[in-house]
Amino acid sequence: AEYEAKRTAYLKEKKELDQYIGKPTVTKDGVTIELVANIGKPEDVDKVLQYDAEGIGLFRTEFLFMDRNSMPTEDEQFEAYRTAAQTMAGKPLIIRTLDVGGDKKLPTLELPHEDNPFLGFRAIRMTLSHPEIFRPQLRAILRAAAYGDVRVMFPMIGSMDQLREAKALLREQEQTLQAEGVPTGSVKVGMMVEIPAAAVLAEEFAKEVDFFSIGTNDLTQYTLAVERGNAAVAHLYAPEHPAVLRLIAMTAQAAAERHIPCGMCGEAAGDPKLAPAFVGMGVNELSMSPRRVPAVRKLLSGLTMDECRQAAEKLLHP
Repeated sequence: AEYEAKRTAYLKEKKELDQYIGKPTVTKDGVTIELVANIGKPEDVDKVLQYDAEGIGLFRTEFLFMDRNSMPTEDEQFEAYRTAAQTMAGKPLIIRTLDVGGDKKLPTLELPHEDNPFLGFRAIRMTLSHPEIFRPQLRAILRAAAYGDVRVMFPMIGSMDQLREAKALLREQEQTLQAEGVPTGSVKVGMMVEIPAAAVLAEEFAKEVDFFSIGTNDLTQYTLAVERGNAAVAHLYAPEHPAVLRLIAMTAQAAAERHIPCGMCGEAAGDPKLAPAFVGMGVNELSMSPRRVPAVRKLLSGLTMDECRQAAEKLLHP
């Protein structure tokens, strides 16, 4: 009887959420919010379309590099990105460049042992030091952009030098491809805000990129000095902590002042307790597991922006 009741409740909720498939994400007072999805491989695009996300806010490209004995070639990566871009049929596809290190190891890349890999040689730090890995990925992204609205996003940016070096490599590969006569597309450039330093300097970074995407998973663990995979301190990991939220608000405000979009692709983006507050802070794109999209759309459609701002104030100033 208990499971029958749960089944009935589940089917009722599913029927209600199905009504939000095919509808735009608009608050009660008419403000449009972009709900997009996180994926790890091209096949995941089917779920994005099934749950009617408005784009892909995070393509985690590291999964193309893992569980194999050799690096993926430029052509292999191009095929994966092109497939996703074509399937999305003009909707935005944000591709995050290779983000390994920390808890993500590559069997094909011998990285040095680190006592604290989460603060070590990972993400953009690693790829800038390995142009033989980075250049083919950038070429593949630029080539895929000829088939859809493809954007590139650099992870774990902590300094202006890193961002400018990554952008210079992208421009270099674009010029090389054009000289070779290979079709490319225009690619917007964004960065992840997941190191507190990036949030503090968001006003400066906003002058250099086309969009921000806040990675709440890492931003939370770095702000609170809590490794989220460590069971002994996991109870201290809290994306709703006022310090984390103030960094998010600071980032969103800097983006608004420069008139660039501010997205969010950490797990907290799909949390119904937090999503309205993020919108109230000025985050205008939320990227989540595809399954979460209808529920968050329903939630936001029942709220006004004033109510979202009030939710933000309560969390920012408890």
